[in-house]
Amino acid sequence: MVLELFGWLGTSLFVIAYYLVSCGKMKVDGRPYQLMNLVGAVAVGASVLPKHAWPAFALEVIWGGIALTALLRINFLKP
Repeated sequence: MVLELFGWLGTSLFVIAYYLVSCGKMKVDGRPYQLMNLVGAVAVGASVLPKHAWPAFALEVIWGGIALTALLRINFLKP
C-alpha cells in the first residue's frame, strides 16, 4: 500500500512538473522542475522495484540520473 502511494506521488510530480513547464509557469532549467523529476523518479522506482518491473525501473533510474545531473549542473556550474 505504501509503495503504491509512492508510485502515485511520483507520477503526480511528473505530471504537475510537465504541466507547469508546458504552461510557462516553471522553467525547465530551474531547481524546482529538476527536484520534482528526481523525487518523482525515486518514488516511482521504489514502487516498481518490488514488482520486478525492470523496464519501468530502468526508466526511473535513467530519469533520476538525468535530473540529478541537471541539479548538479545548476548548483555548481551555473554562474
